[in-house]
Amino acid sequence: MTVLTTVRGLGLNDWLVFSGSVYQAAWNDVTNRAPGYGVKDFDVGYFDEDVSWDAEDVVIKRVAEAFEEPLRSRVEVRNQRRVSEWFEAKFGEPYPPIEDTAEALKRFVAPAFAVGVRLEADDTINVVAPFGLDDVFDMRIRPNPLRPVAKDWDRVTARALERWPELTIVDPT
Repeated sequence: MTVLTTVRGLGLNDWLVFSGSVYQAAWNDVTNRAPGYGVKDFDVGYFDEDVSWDAEDVVIKRVAEAFEEPLRSRVEVRNQRRVSEWFEAKFGEPYPPIEDTAEALKRFVAPAFAVGVRLEADDTINVVAPFGLDDVFDMRIRPNPLRPVAKDWDRVTARALERWPELTIVDPT
C-alpha cells in the first residue's frame, strides 16, 4: 500500500504497479508465506508519448525521490510507450508500440504475470488482468497465448519454482 499510495500521489499518467509484486503477493497469501516473501521489486509502468530517455529519466528520478530506503532501490519505473524503442535489441523479439499501459500486460510472458493494480483517488483498487486471475490464484504459469514463448521461459519458470515449489508449470510445447 505504501507503493500504491506514493505513486498515486505523483500524478503519473496511466500508471499501474504490476508484475511480481502483485502476483507474488497473491502466491504468498495462498501459500501462507510472509507478505513480502520472494518479492524482488515493485514494477511501476506509466504511459507517455515522449519516448526519449531524458523524459523517462526525469520520471525515474522523481519517483525515486518520493521513496525512502529500502523501497527507493526496489521501485522500478518504466514508460510503457518507450519499451518498443529498446525491447527488440535487448530480448531479440519485436515489440510494436502500444496505446496504453494496460496493453503492455497482454505481452507479458505468462497470464499469471499479467496483473496490474492502481490505487484510485477514492481509495479503491483498480485491478487490470487481461487474462483474468485464475492462473494467479491457481498458482499456474502457462505461456501467454498472444505471443511466442519467451526465449527465457525455462529460466523464468525455474526461478519461480525455486521460491514457490507449489506452482504448476504448463509445458509450452
